[in-house]
Amino acid sequence: MDQVPHTLLVTGGAGFIGSNFVRWVVGQTDARVTVLDKLTYAGRRDTLEGLPADRVKLVVGDICDAALVDRLVGQADAVVHFAAESHNDNSLREPWPFVQTNVVGTYTLLQAVRAHGVRYHHVSTDEVYGDLALDDPARFHEGTPYNPSSPYSSTKAASDHLVRAWVRSFGVQATLSNCSNNYGPWQHIEKFIPRQITNVLSGLRPKLYGAGLNVRDWIHVDDHNAAVWTIVERGRIGETYLIGADGEKDNLTVMRTILRLMGQPEDAFDHVDDRAGHDLRYAIDSAKLRRELGWRPQYGSFEEGLAATIDWYREHEAWWRPLKDQVEAGYARQGQ
Repeated sequence: MDQVPHTLLVTGGAGFIGSNFVRWVVGQTDARVTVLDKLTYAGRRDTLEGLPADRVKLVVGDICDAALVDRLVGQADAVVHFAAESHNDNSLREPWPFVQTNVVGTYTLLQAVRAHGVRYHHVSTDEVYGDLALDDPARFHEGTPYNPSSPYSSTKAASDHLVRAWVRSFGVQATLSNCSNNYGPWQHIEKFIPRQITNVLSGLRPKLYGAGLNVRDWIHVDDHNAAVWTIVERGRIGETYLIGADGEKDNLTVMRTILRLMGQPEDAFDHVDDRAGHDLRYAIDSAKLRRELGWRPQYGSFEEGLAATIDWYREHEAWWRPLKDQVEAGYARQGQ
């Protein structure tokens, strides 16, 4: 049975994926949205600029603040939980914020939806499954054992297990999704694809970890968010759905594609030392989501979505330019 929410609480709704989700909901539904975001470096008010004030409200706060979370959850029909510390390099340098936000924050939300009987959807990552060999034809599916390899992925794995336990132990009305790597508008320029795009736009040499053979399964953020809404609306309670768009590409191919689409020589980049514990390959089997809920990606190919993303960063230089020097200085200190 469809469960169409009219009032949503979206955690992390000023971040990359969350803000795009809010924009998708406003454009595609009649729902009203309250965004709860701590506005760390990865969440910014301007990601929500231009949205109607009568339908979108931003509350600046922490998902670990139990009193605030309880009040906001009590006003919602459904909670969609995007908020997370998510940068692998940062998790290797300082793991504690990842434990605090990803584990304690999820616990706090679960206690609130339990108390108020509110529908909950938990957004997670394919990184909880570890990685696959480069020559392995297998892909991650809903039954793949968890095998996280970084502080980031291990805390996301812990939060997934909390959700399942609260469903089973307390009857919380929850669904989960694990998604492959997102790209698209409003993504922080520390991330791989927007970093390379903004490097080219800034006249800087793009940077590639190691030989660039690591494989990621890319999905445009709008396709991800359409899938999340489909799960919120029609997903079976207690179920997990993997979201992917058959976008497996190694990082070298992504780099060359960016350069070609931007009119640059495909070898106009520098190699830098590989990241510690860099997972080899992620690949998503989204057959369950497609079969049960009828979702399909709207972007016909990775290159189509990437071209649209490059255009967005060209047109929104005023958004990312103030961040660029600081981001590149941070990478330079690490030799990257």
